[in-house]
Amino acid sequence: MAETESPIRLGIVGCANIARKVARAINLAPNSVLHAIGSRSIEKAKQFATVNGFPESVKIYGNYEQVLEDPFVDAVYMPLPTSLHVHWAVMAAKKGKHLLIEKPTALDVGELDRILETCESNGVQFMDGSMWLHHPRTVKMKQMLFDSKLLGDVNYVYSTSTTAASPEFMENDIRVKPKLDALGALGDIGWYCLGAVLWAKNYQLPTVVTALPDVTKNSNGVIISCSASIQYRQPDGTKTDAIIHCSFLCNTSMDLAITGSRGTINLNDFIIPYQESSASFEFTLGAKFVELHIGWNVKPEKIVVASELPQEALMVQEFARLVEGIKTYGFLPDRKWPEISRKTQLLLDAVKKSVDLGCKPVYF
Repeated sequence: MAETESPIRLGIVGCANIARKVARAINLAPNSVLHAIGSRSIEKAKQFATVNGFPESVKIYGNYEQVLEDPFVDAVYMPLPTSLHVHWAVMAAKKGKHLLIEKPTALDVGELDRILETCESNGVQFMDGSMWLHHPRTVKMKQMLFDSKLLGDVNYVYSTSTTAASPEFMENDIRVKPKLDALGALGDIGWYCLGAVLWAKNYQLPTVVTALPDVTKNSNGVIISCSASIQYRQPDGTKTDAIIHCSFLCNTSMDLAITGSRGTINLNDFIIPYQESSASFEFTLGAKFVELHIGWNVKPEKIVVASELPQEALMVQEFARLVEGIKTYGFLPDRKWPEISRKTQLLLDAVKKSVDLGCKPVYF
């Protein structure tokens, strides 16, 4: 794809490992360029630049504030520990920097509201780093779910995000430290599961959320494995049930199953596709058992969707497109993305509250 004449200039605030992936995405997206990086020390920032082979044109700063003070930075990507989000995100928005922030967006919805209110009052775009929402496969599945309604009414959603964390991770990673990322596995990888349930319900909030009594915490009280039941109950009697599971204690899984009244969608790599150039899912319509229940009347249809860019580059491209519209044409920030983040945070908060209450139901 041809590069735009005036790409959006991004600064990275914090040199977490995920920032390597997003820095690559910034360079792959046709309408953005990496302008600056900032870390807690100039030595760490220089090392990050060297390891990733950044050109000399990239500004290197020894603290976060210098990135926010740079007048040439249009927007920032912020992969900081969650406990630091509200301070630095609010500061970025006050300085007019558009904000692409890692998930979980905040420790709770109160903190997120402070960020979103500052973004809105300063006219800056907000988006969280849920990359899978930007993949063409997700767009295709959405068309089948909501536009053509091939699945009928969504009755059941099942979503997992798990990984077998190493002993070193379990001892030292910020995601198991209560002062850095107190939400643990629920905030880190559970964010995707909760987001997938909301996505499958077109961002309708549920009726009741209940953490299941399989919660595992580390010695510091941080959740490292949990499950939750999410229920939708409508006055007309229609209902949807969902189960999510997130864990640092078992083999990698990224399953998503959506079952409707007429069909089912299944995929096992919904967060990170098996490969960058394309992704697939299985679709089954009108499945029944044959006589004697010795088989099925249909086999799943495999649908493959090509992707011109990796999903993280598509995310950056969409973010930069919105920033360009605000910067050049005076458009208002797109409210869709902050609304998605806020509903996901609300659902996360409900699961966490249920855990804290001893797995009692939390009602919306």
